[in-house]
Amino acid sequence: MSATSLPWFSAYGVELEYMIVANDSLDVRPITDEVFKTVTGAYDSEVDRDALAWSNELVLHVLELKTNGPVSSLERLASLFQADVRDINRRLASWGACLMPSAAHPWMNPHKETSLWPHGDDIIYRAFDRLFGCRGHGWSNLQSAHVNLPFDGDEQFGRLHAAIRAVLPLMPALTASSPYLDGRYTGLVDARLETYRHNAQRIPLVSGRVIPEPLYSARDYQEQLLAPLYAALAPHDPEGTLQQEWVNARGAIARFSRNTIEVRVLDVQECPRADLACIRLIVDTIEELARDDALELALKALSVERLESVFLDVIRDGHYAEIRDLDLLSLFGFDKPMRAGELWRACFARVNQAWDEMASQTISFILDEGPLGHRLIKKAGTNPSHEQLKSVYKNLCECLEEATLFGEKI
Repeated sequence: MSATSLPWFSAYGVELEYMIVANDSLDVRPITDEVFKTVTGAYDSEVDRDALAWSNELVLHVLELKTNGPVSSLERLASLFQADVRDINRRLASWGACLMPSAAHPWMNPHKETSLWPHGDDIIYRAFDRLFGCRGHGWSNLQSAHVNLPFDGDEQFGRLHAAIRAVLPLMPALTASSPYLDGRYTGLVDARLETYRHNAQRIPLVSGRVIPEPLYSARDYQEQLLAPLYAALAPHDPEGTLQQEWVNARGAIARFSRNTIEVRVLDVQECPRADLACIRLIVDTIEELARDDALELALKALSVERLESVFLDVIRDGHYAEIRDLDLLSLFGFDKPMRAGELWRACFARVNQAWDEMASQTISFILDEGPLGHRLIKKAGTNPSHEQLKSVYKNLCECLEEATLFGEKI
């Protein structure tokens, strides 16, 4: 996103991460740098592709596709991301590899298979690895989708941050896609977020409780969140390499350097069509709450503790999680407990008037069938063999290439 302040809901930035795997075994292939070299002729960390850009991540088997600056609408993005996915898959074919979607590799051993990005100025990655040890599921086996929402001034920041905090615990009910780790069912529909919660236990202030604290001005955010975080890092990071706002690992983080809030709790889906439909429903719901003057005080009063309780239920049960917090539900117009999937269906009914047919069909399928994590469990079960997992995740790779939803043809 640009450093220039943009009014809220006037622009968006979207990032999607994918892993590279072998076509036959589906084991991870650490060759992101080689893919980039086919475009630029060098081991660059970013590739400019006009409307989109490709960039490296912490590990060599993951690459990120992102909007190349802010875009004024989410509507065209699915086709743009899909075209680049197919371009990358064509390049990967010469290595017998392809992109795999979903938020975690189901059997990767990150302690043995992790290769950190080795090129250029990798000082940040080395600092993270030295401090936290990045060979684990929460670091080297996770793929997420991020959405950046701009704000212009403290008034918009405060209201936007308050609305995002309220919606954030519910987001995995739409996007959870990581029920398997180490070749086994984890008992969670979103194991990525469970491992993510514990990534930085050595310095707990890095991720806090994932739910952002109720801070609604730039000054309060800097003084009450970032300054203590930097102070906690300082003894372990004397060069100050990590003392930047992006080290904050909460589920949504303020990026004052570009005047956006970056939402980070979304698991990546089976294809960009699904990602963008989920993002659009989430953003429309956030906007509805943020613009409602009558809700401002109630939104800002929500504590970390009560939102965390909802969040933990949703990462475990996803679509079927029962939301019992009546104060939270009242913000959406409801006065009795309901399942998270039902709440999202009601949100969609309120915001879908301007949606195109493809986006509406896509989100309707997800609301009917549940997030990708539920559909993976339905197909592979809770005690899958390696071959069963391999067959299911091969189907996921096909969904990514073909822009189809997992379960449409099953």
